[in-house]
Amino acid sequence: MIKIESEDFYIPSKAPGIQLFMRYKHPAGVKATSPEKILLFVHGATYPAETAFDLPIDGASMMDLFVAKGYDVYLVDVRGYGLSTRPQEMDMPPEDNAPMIHTADGVSDFGSAVDAILKRHNVLKINVMGWSWGTSIAGMYTSLNNLKINKLVLYAPLWLFTKETSLPTGPDTGKLGAYRNVTKESAKSRWLKGLTPQQAQGLIPPGVFEAWADATWATDPRGSSGNLRATNGVIEDVMTYWQADKPMYDPGKITVPTFLIHAEWDADLPIYHAQGIFNALTNTLYKRYVELGEGTHTVMLEKNRMQFFREIVGFLDERDPQFVTPMTI
Repeated sequence: MIKIESEDFYIPSKAPGIQLFMRYKHPAGVKATSPEKILLFVHGATYPAETAFDLPIDGASMMDLFVAKGYDVYLVDVRGYGLSTRPQEMDMPPEDNAPMIHTADGVSDFGSAVDAILKRHNVLKINVMGWSWGTSIAGMYTSLNNLKINKLVLYAPLWLFTKETSLPTGPDTGKLGAYRNVTKESAKSRWLKGLTPQQAQGLIPPGVFEAWADATWATDPRGSSGNLRATNGVIEDVMTYWQADKPMYDPGKITVPTFLIHAEWDADLPIYHAQGIFNALTNTLYKRYVELGEGTHTVMLEKNRMQFFREIVGFLDERDPQFVTPMTI
């Protein structure tokens, strides 16, 4: 493994008083000057970016693996998540306020992160990658800002629901508060949802769930009774749009090369989500969809994580495959 330099820093959100946490890793002594070698990652609806994308497994995190392939890699927490500012409403009982931090807020914060990276490296575009809800953030942003994006990666894509979602939708009353409280026990149950004991056996490498959970819950020390607070704006968006056959953005407006990756045991966002958005990507320069066997919504942290990595880095590394000149026979 090459020597890696790491930097944590904050940038201002467009929202007053909100600071966004970012992490930057790159090969030591080198700073990327090519758009093809810069990647920004954004998280999903419940957990922050750094405890999944930068969780060491067998000595290297997913972030580290990309850096070892010559990439300058960033991650960002949108407001209300991880080490970014949590709005004051999150210090009140959840029922005191309406759902907060919607997809539009995530897109705005993601845009601030993109612009910060463009300025840092003096480039015009970068690669971006979203996970779960983050695919809506990165996808919507790209549909509005193709000129700032080199390539788009959608991991466990969110699209229109054709049946009831497995996402948490609030208390038994059906009324959504500003945020929801998540326990480590519920997180483990959700991770393994729908799996047989045989499928679950050996899926998560030893100690990984515990390391991930400890790191994730440590980002929210003010959560009550050991709970992790996750904002409910995304849940309201799911109910208002994605479960009501109303796309929040038009994938047909995405023109950059786009890669979708999904795992067969994903119970949060089953396979039809990936297939649906793949079909809706009608104007990309080119697109690709890979389905990984024996993995869940969190395949990035599971036994097949290296398959996940190799597929994505292969897509990012390749150069205009549809324009390759055939060999002369």
